[in-house]
Amino acid sequence: MLMKGNIIFKIVFLFAVSMILISSVYASPAHLKLATTTSTENSGLLGVLLPPFEEKFGIKVDVIAVGTGQAIKLGENGDVDMILVHARAAEDKFIEEGYGVNRRDVMFNDFIILGPSNDPAGIKEERNVTLALKKIADCKAYFVSRGDDSGTHKKEKILWQNAKISPEGEWYMEIGQGMGATLQVANERQAYVLCDRGTFLAYKDKIDIIILSEGDPLLFNPYGIMAVNPARCPHVKYIEAMQLIAWVTSGEGQKIIGEYKKEGEILFHPMAIELVVSE
Repeated sequence: MLMKGNIIFKIVFLFAVSMILISSVYASPAHLKLATTTSTENSGLLGVLLPPFEEKFGIKVDVIAVGTGQAIKLGENGDVDMILVHARAAEDKFIEEGYGVNRRDVMFNDFIILGPSNDPAGIKEERNVTLALKKIADCKAYFVSRGDDSGTHKKEKILWQNAKISPEGEWYMEIGQGMGATLQVANERQAYVLCDRGTFLAYKDKIDIIILSEGDPLLFNPYGIMAVNPARCPHVKYIEAMQLIAWVTSGEGQKIIGEYKKEGEILFHPMAIELVVSE
């Protein structure tokens, strides 16, 4: 009777162990929350950059696409595990105040000023962005601003300040929307707008407004990635965040970034590792 009880116990024990092993094999992957910008999401880059990481590490990345200001706020509140944004001064402040750790350069592109083909402000081929904005303001041509505290909006405010202009009036429209929506409004109004090149290339076939001013060093647009500080927010998935940071700044991740194209044009240039990427 005792032997029979031992056999039953062993069967039950082996069954329980088997169920644990099976459940571990089929368990849902760990989830990592990444707050990033609408411009990054709109470009389509994350759709090719994240799946190889998720497959390799068994970590599902949940992307929250908002403006840079809101992404940083999510990081400060510990509502996400990491952020990928493009506003260096705000990023440095995020690190200095102890909200984030281990910031790394990831990639860069540039900002451009788009507008209607008839170009009422006459800024076509004006490389000096300060002069371009002054011409737009002088003739009060329609200008659409994201107005959402995003990295693009922060850059736009800096550019207006450099031009010593405080834009206001009916010609200047702040809409509080992401880059894609802002492009659509600018297109409908045939207005000028500041846009990152990546989002423009992703939307180029959907809009009529064109590049009118580009190339000023002031329009440089770098992106940085960083983990939320686990000392401040112990619940964040710091190890997984560092795995993703290591991935996007590795040779493999940087190669994916450098080779990603829309309409035959490269959207982002790697910063973490210098690569020779075929055009």
